Amino acid sequence: MDRYYDLHIHSCLSPCADDDMTPGNICAMAKLAGLEIVALTDHNTCGNVRAFMKRAEENGLVGVPGMELTTREEVHVVCLFPDCDAAERFSEVVSARLPDIQNKPHIFGNQLYIGEDDLPCGEEPRLLLPAADIGIYDTVAMAEEYGGIAFPAHIGRDAFSLLAVLGLWDDSLGFTLTEGTAGGVSVPHIVNSDAHRLDAIPDAQRTLTIETPTAKAVIDALKAL
Repeated sequence: MDRYYDLHIHSCLSPCADDDMTPGNICAMAKLAGLEIVALTDHNTCGNVRAFMKRAEENGLVGVPGMELTTREEVHVVCLFPDCDAAERFSEVVSARLPDIQNKPHIFGNQLYIGEDDLPCGEEPRLLLPAADIGIYDTVAMAEEYGGIAFPAHIGRDAFSLLAVLGLWDDSLGFTLTEGTAGGVSVPHIVNSDAHRLDAIPDAQRTLTIETPTAKAVIDALKAL
């Protein structure tokens, strides 16, 4: 079945996202926009995926737990997983490879954990924006180890994109798709919002064909593009 998707959305755990980007608000806005598949992809963490998946189910959405990983080279890579357990195990690996830099909320923004009641239940003290000690050539295999998929984010941008940082597309990276288009890229692409504000969640436009309404089916469909 064809379903409208957006596979790159940030919650208030990402310091650059608005505080009102709670899982409940995200899912409610996504439903109003006509989306049917939504992924939560905070910077270098999966700390809000359980609250997000609960709200996605309540709103009749296919939720996908994920992360926007910043690699050692400062390339942003979207990583999606089949369930919360896999996402959180991957998140633990990434957390162990982040530098110990304290967040300064007045500069970077709050990093809010959200509970089942969709209210803040804690705050991440360590800044989530820096690069993890994970190389770009390792990301595909790492995501697949947890049943997931990894693809370069916003590939056509001037910063934090694979082409802007590396200056080339290398098939040996192992990516089978990208987010966005750019010259010289030899794999299919999808388009996501990278929403950091509620008003940036777009009206439904693009579809993905999935066999069953599950995160695993979404990953399987992306791998088959």
